[in-house]
Amino acid sequence: MILCLDVGNSHIYGGVFDQDQLVLQFRYASTAVSTSDQLGVFFRQVLAENNIKPAEITEISVGSVVPSIDYSIRSAGIKYFNIDPFFLRAGVKTGLKISYKNPLEVGADRIACAIAATHQFPQQNIVIVDFGTATTFDIVKKDNNYVGGVIMPGIKIAMNALNENTAKLPPVNIVRPEFIVGQTTIANIQSGLYYGHLGAITKIIEEISKEAFDNIKPIILGTGGFCHLFENENIFTTIIPELVLHGLRLAYAKQ
Repeated sequence: MILCLDVGNSHIYGGVFDQDQLVLQFRYASTAVSTSDQLGVFFRQVLAENNIKPAEITEISVGSVVPSIDYSIRSAGIKYFNIDPFFLRAGVKTGLKISYKNPLEVGADRIACAIAATHQFPQQNIVIVDFGTATTFDIVKKDNNYVGGVIMPGIKIAMNALNENTAKLPPVNIVRPEFIVGQTTIANIQSGLYYGHLGAITKIIEEISKEAFDNIKPIILGTGGFCHLFENENIFTTIIPELVLHGLRLAYAKQ
């Protein structure tokens, strides 16, 4: 079995694959990480609680956008699993051409998602919309050429910004509002967050299609924690919340 870890700014999103089947998913607050022991004990406990023996883990694949955690992740793998983890980085063999001015700037999570997307939709033009701490758009042409993307603040960041920079606007649950015209302050905020994000997403996809694909609509993949919020808006060809984990598994297999 392979343990895949997507280390993000808010969470470590983990998964375990038995062959190509995803048999376990879990999350751990990356802001709480301090030591390799803390991580190693948690990983072993979450496996045990789900009837997976730590000894069954034979590989560990990591995509990290938080360099300060990388040492603890590697040490946890060595100490608690006797495995030196593979880290997905720009420059390793991925099957992608990275047409970026500085390929080292492309986050491991974005590379992993692109690997998984091209594996599932070979020889297709693809836009991946990933709803994480940031909402990112990754553009991959049908010849597996990663040509760039777009980054905007995630919907939760937007909510926190309103709360932290105003005197009276409270934090709210992020939901799809029943009506666009809210009749309470909370409903106003929820409507602005949802429809503001929706409008940005649809406009960005429209402009990407014009610029990158000559107005030919590409495959649109939704992934990440908030992707289901927009699943009924007819934006996405399909939603694959665990896309990054599949990419980390496939990246390891290419080495």
